[in-house]
Amino acid sequence: MTAWDVLLWVAMPYAAFAVFVVGHIWRYRYDKFGWTTRSSQTYENRLLRWGSPMFHLGILMVLAGHVVGLLIPREWLYAIGIDEHMYHLGATALGTAAAVLTLAGLAILIYRRRTVGPVFLATTRMDKLMYVVLGAVLLFGTIATVMYQLLGPGYEYRGTVGPWLRSLIVFQPQPELMVDVPLMFQIHVIAANVLFALWPFTRLVHVWSAPVGYLFRPYIVYRSRDDARRPGSRPVRPGWEGIQTPDPKKLTKL
Repeated sequence: MTAWDVLLWVAMPYAAFAVFVVGHIWRYRYDKFGWTTRSSQTYENRLLRWGSPMFHLGILMVLAGHVVGLLIPREWLYAIGIDEHMYHLGATALGTAAAVLTLAGLAILIYRRRTVGPVFLATTRMDKLMYVVLGAVLLFGTIATVMYQLLGPGYEYRGTVGPWLRSLIVFQPQPELMVDVPLMFQIHVIAANVLFALWPFTRLVHVWSAPVGYLFRPYIVYRSRDDARRPGSRPVRPGWEGIQTPDPKKLTKL
C-alpha cells in the first residue's frame, strides 16, 4: 500500500464528507433563496413527464441496492435466509434494471436541458458540472456491473468495498481493502466522492427539502370583497363599474 492509496481511500472520502456537511450548512445559512431545484416545468412538460419519474424511481432503487450491498454485512443477510446465490441474482437483475432506468431518465433530462432554450438558460454552471459527474458515477457503476457481474465471473465487493466503507464510518479506515479492487469499481467510488463534494452547491440540495411543514400549518381563511356591507369590512375600492344587463323597459322608452 502506497501514500497514493491512503490519499484516495482515506483522505479523499473524509474530505468529500467534510465539504458535504459544511457546504450544506453554509448554503442553508447564506443562500436560502437558492435552496431549490429551480423548477422548469412551466417551460417544458412533455419530456419532463417521462424523464423525471424514470430517473427518480431508478435512483431510489440504486440507492436502496447500495445500502443493502455495502452497509449491511452479508452475515446479517444470511441470518434472514438470503444466501449468496439469492443475493447476487436479485442484485444483478434489479441493479441492471435500476441502472438502465436511471440512465435513460437522466439522458432524457439532459437532452431536455440542452434543447429547450428557457430550461438551458435556467441551468447554472455548477448544475452542468453536476450532471457530468452524476452521469460518470452511474456510467462507471453500470460498466462495472456488466463487466464483472453479467459478462464476467463476478466480483464479491461485499468483502472489500463494503467493509472499507463501514471502516470509514466508524473512523477506523482500512484502505488496504481497496488496493486490489477492479479499476471500474475504483473509478465509480472516486466519482461518487466528487459528486458528494459538489452536492451542496447544486440543485441536489432539494433532496433534503421535504415539505413536512405543509402537514402542520394552520388553515387560511379567505373572505370575499363583494360582501362589503358587513360591519367591520373594508370599503369597496374605486375602480371600473361592472357591466350589467340593460333593462328592457328603458330600452323600449328610447
